[in-house]
Amino acid sequence: MGSKKRSPNSVAEVEDLDNTDTNIENANLEDTNNENASSISSRKKMKKDKNKETEAPDEDASKAGLSNIPSSMKPMERRKKRKALDKKRLHAASESKEVKTKKMDVDSKVTESKEHMGASSSGTLPKFHIGVFKDLASVDVSVREGAVERLVTELQEVQKAYEVTENKEVVEGGLKLEAEKDDGLNDCAPSVRYAVRRLVRGASSSRECARQGFALGLTVLVDTVPSVKVDSVLKLIVDLLEVSSSMKGQDIRDCLLGRLFAYGALALSRRLTEEWISDHNTLIIKEFTDVLISLAAKKRYLQEPAVAIILELVEKLPTEAVLNHILEAPRLREWFEGGIDAGNPDALLLALRIREKISIDSEMFGNFLPHPFSPSRLFVPGHLSSIINCLKESTFCQPRVHGVWPVLVNILLPDTVMQAEDVVSASNSLKKHKKSRKSSSSEEEIARSVRCFCEVIIEGSLLLSSHDRKHLAFDILLLLLPRLPASFIPYVLSHKIVQCMVDVLSTKDSWLYKVAQHFLKELSDWVGNDDVRRVAVIVALQRHSNARFDGITKTKTVKALVTEFKTESGCMLFIQNLMNMFVDEGNASEEPSDQSQTTDDNSEMGSVEDKDSNGATANSDFLKTWVVESLPIILKHLKLEPEARFGVQKEILKFLAVQGLFSASLGSEVTSFELQEKFKWPKAPTSSAICRMCIEQIQSLLANAQKIEGLRSLSSGLEHSDLGSYFMRFLSTLRNIPSVSLFRSLSDDDEKAFEKLQEMETRLSREEKNCVIGAEANKLHAMRFLLIQLLLQVLLRPGEFSEAASELVICCKKAFAASDLLDSGEEELDNDADPKLMDVLVDTFLSLLPQSSAPLRSAIEQVFKYFCNDVTNDGLLRMLRVIKKDLKPPRHREEGRDDGDDDDEDFLGIEEVEEGEGEEEMDEAETGETGEDEEQTDDSEAVTEVEEAGKELSDDSDGGMDDDAMFRMDAYLAQIFKDRKNQAGGETAQSQLVLFKLRVLSLLEVYLHENPAEPEVLMVYLNLARAFVNPQTAEISEQLGQRIWGILQKKILKAKDFPRGDAVQLPTLESLLEKNLKLASKPLKKKKSAGNLSKKKQLAMWKRHKMIVSLAQDSTFWILKIIGARNFPECELQGVIDIFKGELARYFESKTSQIKSDFLTEIFRRRPWIGHHLFGFLLEKCSRAKLEFRRVEALDLVIEILKSMVSSGNDESNRNASKKVLKNHLQKLSHLIKELATNMPEKPSRRAEARKFCGKVFRYVSTYDLTKSFLKYLAPEAEAACESQLGELYLNFKKIER
Repeated sequence: MGSKKRSPNSVAEVEDLDNTDTNIENANLEDTNNENASSISSRKKMKKDKNKETEAPDEDASKAGLSNIPSSMKPMERRKKRKALDKKRLHAASESKEVKTKKMDVDSKVTESKEHMGASSSGTLPKFHIGVFKDLASVDVSVREGAVERLVTELQEVQKAYEVTENKEVVEGGLKLEAEKDDGLNDCAPSVRYAVRRLVRGASSSRECARQGFALGLTVLVDTVPSVKVDSVLKLIVDLLEVSSSMKGQDIRDCLLGRLFAYGALALSRRLTEEWISDHNTLIIKEFTDVLISLAAKKRYLQEPAVAIILELVEKLPTEAVLNHILEAPRLREWFEGGIDAGNPDALLLALRIREKISIDSEMFGNFLPHPFSPSRLFVPGHLSSIINCLKESTFCQPRVHGVWPVLVNILLPDTVMQAEDVVSASNSLKKHKKSRKSSSSEEEIARSVRCFCEVIIEGSLLLSSHDRKHLAFDILLLLLPRLPASFIPYVLSHKIVQCMVDVLSTKDSWLYKVAQHFLKELSDWVGNDDVRRVAVIVALQRHSNARFDGITKTKTVKALVTEFKTESGCMLFIQNLMNMFVDEGNASEEPSDQSQTTDDNSEMGSVEDKDSNGATANSDFLKTWVVESLPIILKHLKLEPEARFGVQKEILKFLAVQGLFSASLGSEVTSFELQEKFKWPKAPTSSAICRMCIEQIQSLLANAQKIEGLRSLSSGLEHSDLGSYFMRFLSTLRNIPSVSLFRSLSDDDEKAFEKLQEMETRLSREEKNCVIGAEANKLHAMRFLLIQLLLQVLLRPGEFSEAASELVICCKKAFAASDLLDSGEEELDNDADPKLMDVLVDTFLSLLPQSSAPLRSAIEQVFKYFCNDVTNDGLLRMLRVIKKDLKPPRHREEGRDDGDDDDEDFLGIEEVEEGEGEEEMDEAETGETGEDEEQTDDSEAVTEVEEAGKELSDDSDGGMDDDAMFRMDAYLAQIFKDRKNQAGGETAQSQLVLFKLRVLSLLEVYLHENPAEPEVLMVYLNLARAFVNPQTAEISEQLGQRIWGILQKKILKAKDFPRGDAVQLPTLESLLEKNLKLASKPLKKKKSAGNLSKKKQLAMWKRHKMIVSLAQDSTFWILKIIGARNFPECELQGVIDIFKGELARYFESKTSQIKSDFLTEIFRRRPWIGHHLFGFLLEKCSRAKLEFRRVEALDLVIEILKSMVSSGNDESNRNASKKVLKNHLQKLSHLIKELATNMPEKPSRRAEARKFCGKVFRYVSTYDLTKSFLKYLAPEAEAACESQLGELYLNFKKIER
């Protein structure tokens, strides 16, 4: 092809399809239509002359090029030189050929027109348009099909006319050159003979879609024209497309593919079948089979299409013909006999398909198929091992999957059986504690076949070989998936297959990464909404990866599958399988990852001795841990009806309780006749870590159930909706079984506490059933869940909660003082000498909070929510004392100074950090790091901190607490101080204290939410504000500061309600108001080391200062709102006015006062009465102001007050009242105008503000006809100053007076 030449016996593609050939074919057709021989010879002569002209320059150039190469040149250089000359020659030849082709196109059209004229004039044969061959190579399928239709239609007409023509010799006379070739088509018209030869030759062309088009034309032509004999076509295929010794490379490939397409064309036609029907003894089928087998043996890439052609013929032939002709073909028999040794997958495919067609056992298949044949015998390990080489060699056609695999899959998994298997397995998997059904023999055979297929072919061969064969293994699994029942997933997703996926997916640059990723996607799509499949896939992936599939592969496959359960039956099935995984340790695969198939650098590198039982135990614990963690996740995304959800919760709760709380002393199975259930434990004892995890999950499950449940409904019945009640009954039942005991032995104190909690919960549950819905029922319900959580906490951390449990039981007896809660032998609990209930309850909560779990804290908050209305001041102070407790002592406190004095002098208890070490620590605090990240301070500071903390313990806020209460309150804090001194790493004492404070803040937030109007809110506010502005709060933890800020803003300062009642004392409010105004005016103190701070630290300092100022401003508004709501007499409010006078005085007299004029303006706008009392004082201070910028800023305050004092009403009484008020302050206003005019600011913006203020004052004065009085107060020099500085503004004002 291309520039290469063929032998005279072969016909090149260019010779077939060039317009040069078209001229020759036109000449032949002219002979066919009885044109004279002289015109033929003349055109042939012209053709030869043209060919000589074309070849001559090429040959000359070639010779010239070779002659120019010196003989002394080295062989390699001569070869390079020769190649360069060949390229130039070929380029020149292609250009000349294009020019020649254009000329010959014109000649072809002229010649074709002459042909048509001659055919029509002679009238012997219909005309045949030879140009139709061009369209056979079109890329468009419709164009090719249309060309074939026209070609066959015209040739049928030509053949019919030829057959009825009497004088055939005259027609054939012009075709002597064609007749000299013995093609066997003697009964065909010349045009048909030519078309057959042309179509055979065209099948070898690689131009566009020539092979497809010419092969289709040959198929239809042979099928519709009986005169074309099959044996003649076979002979023509061999003759025209023979591979000669002079051919190389592409030429050989084109000839072989041309023969393949030509044979395929014959197989697609019905002629071979018709030949057998007409003569059962015909040899044409055997001959056809032999030539195809011979062709397949020439090149590897010809085997699969050659087999496809044979199979196409097998489908068309009857069974008898297949047996007696195809299977009897000599070469096919040899092919089958040597196929096993050669590793021929195509021979195996052919044997399987023929066996499927004939359904008769035959020894002709050799060792490819078992004898006698059956699917079960085909997939036995012995036979699979014999054909494994054939299957491994099928990778040559990648990325396409060889045809043998779909055939094997069809035999392995029949459709009808698989559909029935899925339905039955789904229903049976949901039946608990039943013997598995007896499968039919056929289903057992299929299961055994699938297992053998996966073990021998996929695991034992493909996965142990090259990357190509691993790729093939994943492709085969994808073929299995659509037919695979869920019960077969353990065979398909076996240990080795899952390990291969894990190894591949753990490295993104792995060659097979995208292959495995695609397989996972298809696997997820196959699961769909089928819960049976979902469960099988999850279990297989996690079992064989030790529950670390997502972690190692860095995917979310298992997590996504677990969160997609939507039905109760699916959840129950998953729970049941998780239970089986947890208990049946023997089924958990412990096989190591095969070293030949792993590419993970993190694979185990230890010796065999290192992989002992400890490793197996660790792997088992990984799997059990995942099982325990997965159970509650099911409920997180599950949306079911309450009854169905409760059923799922019960199943999870029972499993966690059995595995986490109990162990069997006799064997691993126990049957409860009361519950009518059988409980199983792993044969190996469950580790204490797993038991603790089960208890924690039980706590979380109960806490979530309590949140979702909310206020219980008695209509649904306690027994059917209360998960806590169900758990306690289940716990009691199992404890009564003699062979079942708790997973750990309890001390005497813990045992007593456990029994007391259990007994009290039972009593409260009985009381709750008899209680009407309301606050009391909610208290009982919340307290019951707290008792349950505490009971579990006693098991979780023995020796730490027995005392708190006893105190809580006493609180329950006192809180719910019913006859059934009091033992006859117990003393009365309402003795006046005993501490109050809420004080004891708060103490108990505070002792539980530091080391409690999240569910226990949630239960405490729920109980506190229903009891917080009864909290005493002492109880609040106990909680607030925790918030203000610091491990670090105040740095500048003098010896002997009381906290109260310090608070008075230092506003809200704020201390300044100035220099030295304090500055550095403050800098660190301002970075916003949390307490958990705080670095350990020197041990030398710990002693001082403990001493200072001891002084803090004697604070006045602790007054009234007895020694026992103090001991209970400070036990945890004392332990923190001890840890602070001794701890060298890990979780610092500071972080422990921060966590404790955060938990107490949650209780305070609950209190504020439930009691926003109580006077105690002021006490809570004061302590929280002190804690927030304390620099050590930011130093310890930014999270703590943000939490306090959030509570202050949302629950106090911006809450809908605020403290009311006579208990709110005005002196207290005045004190808070004064401190907040001072805090709002406090400047940001710049330290000496501020210049060395980073921008981040400076920004943090500035941000914190803005938050403190904002807190002071919001607090001021809040306090004034409380004062205003009390409606105090005007005489009692003089203290408030004095506070503002003092602050205004500092504002005008000191630069250090940073109080914002906008803040003061907002105060006067919200509380006008304050401005009215301060108006005269403000005018005086503004007139005497030493600081120009302060005076200008204060002008807005004057206007705001003036606006509120002068009524906007139009009635006479309001106008007179406003005029009177304005007249009283007219002298001071004129004095202020005089000061502004005589000392007009130099800065343009300030001058504009002053002029604007004067204009507003003039407008108010003129509105109430006080212009004359105003001007009287202005001295002559003041008037002159006003005229010069205010100009037209003042002159217009004076005109009004006239």
